[in-house]
Amino acid sequence: MKQPRAWQRMLSGRRLDLLDPTPVDVEIADIAHGLAFVARWNGQTRGDWPYSVAEHSLLVEQIFGRGEAAPRWRLAALLHDAPEYVIGDMISPVKSAVGPGYGEMDLRLTAAVHLRFGLPAVLPVAVKKAIKAADKVSAWLEAVQIAGFTEGEADKLFGRPDSAVLRGLEIRLRPPAVVRADYIARHSELLAAL
Repeated sequence: MKQPRAWQRMLSGRRLDLLDPTPVDVEIADIAHGLAFVARWNGQTRGDWPYSVAEHSLLVEQIFGRGEAAPRWRLAALLHDAPEYVIGDMISPVKSAVGPGYGEMDLRLTAAVHLRFGLPAVLPVAVKKAIKAADKVSAWLEAVQIAGFTEGEADKLFGRPDSAVLRGLEIRLRPPAVVRADYIARHSELLAAL
């Protein structure tokens, strides 16, 4: 019996095995391209452009970085949703319905991405929690600014961020090519700071 194909050919020419990914097959150009074309909220957002996972990741890194984080952990924040460049962005209700297989694949891909860029395969718990907190702030902003949620609904789902944390933050909708370039540039800046 023929085994089902478990790899994806990337634009860089790499073949990424989704079941057993290796750091050698991870390229930032592939990540940035994929994330710039993956819409958050299943595309159910206001505006002329989808709000991409790459744009979300840039915002999460910005929020996380307000806490004087080291460049390596800021890099981890930028890459926090990197696996979605090949497995897409599933909303929480779909992840629950799919079951643990999605989470396991996400963990394997995350480890490969982290190792490729000099991060530990598994982040320290405190760093992971801080990135998750920044992720929730971003989700709250996205929910109320572009996804049609009331502030009360967003408060229940994500927790209401402190007003000081929200100061100066905005959701931006931009063409995928622009976001892709900014994602690659930010990645390069963080690598150079390591």
